[in-house]
Order: sequence, then C-alpha cells, then structure tokens
Amino acid sequence: MAEAPQVHVSGRSALRDWLAANHATSGSVWLVSPKRPHPGFIPYDEMVEELVSWGWIDSLPRAIDEAVSANLIARRNPKSAWSAINKAHAEAARAKGLMTPAGEAAIAAAQANGQWDFLNDVEALTLPADLDAAMTGKARAVWDSHPRSIKRAALEWIKTARTAPTRAARIAEVAGSAAEGLRPKPFRR
Repeated sequence: MAEAPQVHVSGRSALRDWLAANHATSGSVWLVSPKRPHPGFIPYDEMVEELVSWGWIDSLPRAIDEAVSANLIARRNPKSAWSAINKAHAEAARAKGLMTPAGEAAIAAAQANGQWDFLNDVEALTLPADLDAAMTGKARAVWDSHPRSIKRAALEWIKTARTAPTRAARIAEVAGSAAEGLRPKPFRR
C-alpha cells in the first residue's frame, strides 16, 4: 500500500464528506475503514454506492488487521466499462437522492462512449459466435457447468482483448480448458 496515500474513514457519512471535499482533485487512495462488527464499518454495497455517486470506483481490497481493511479507490476512468452491479448501485443512489453531478457526469460519459452498455452481452452470458464455434464435444457441457461468475469473467476477458490474435488465444484457452474439464487458466484456484 505504499504508492497511494491512505484515507481513514469511520462510517458512510465520513466517506461522503471525504468524497465531497476530494472527488475532483484526489488521485487513487487506500480507503481504510473498520471491519464488521467494529463501529464505523461501512457495508461493501454502501461503500460502492457512495463511490459511484461521486464518479469513483473501488478496485483492490486489502486486509490490514483483524479490525481494519482497505480498498483502493479512484475516480472512474471514462474508458472503463460499467458492470450490471455498478449500474444497479447508480440506480440505487439516484433513488435515494444521493447521486451527485460528478456521478451523473461519469454515467453520461459512459453512455456517450458506449461503456455503459459494453458489458451487456457479458452480463447476459451470451457466447460470442467465435467462442460458440470453438465449444465442441465435451467443452460445451463443461462450460455450461461452470458457475456464473467464471463464465462472466471469461466472457469479459475475451471481450476486452485488444487485438484479434489475443482474442483468438483467449478463446482457444477457454474452449481448450473446457475440453479438458477445466476452468480457463486465469480463473482456476
């Protein structure tokens, strides 16, 4: 945790106050807060809802000790795709009157550049034609047996490939692993 500074908060209102003062100017920070059941604990969904309200997002969680944890948080990159979960957090924040102009601007940018809907097919677990064609024999049954989280992660991994050769290699990995009765390498435990 050496690179980003730490910001210590206790409770959702303290997080909202920090974001109100720093959302437009701060870079990435480690949000340090109490764990459950300690006073000041912020449930994960509430933390993300608050971050999305200000145009921010969480990434890496880290345990510090038995009473405190940290999450790396940052302003949302306008080029990053919105997951269904984060869209739901945005809608919940709107419904509660918590969405700020900064959060609305992040949503508007994503809608304008296509990142708001980029993962819709991934969230629906729709197999792209090239992956579907590669799923032969046993591979299809193994793929179908994977948990939703693995299928979603693999589909996003394929979709976010930046070049055609990378995409082809990822499809070969997913289909080949399934043919061997395995999860794709990046998602094995």
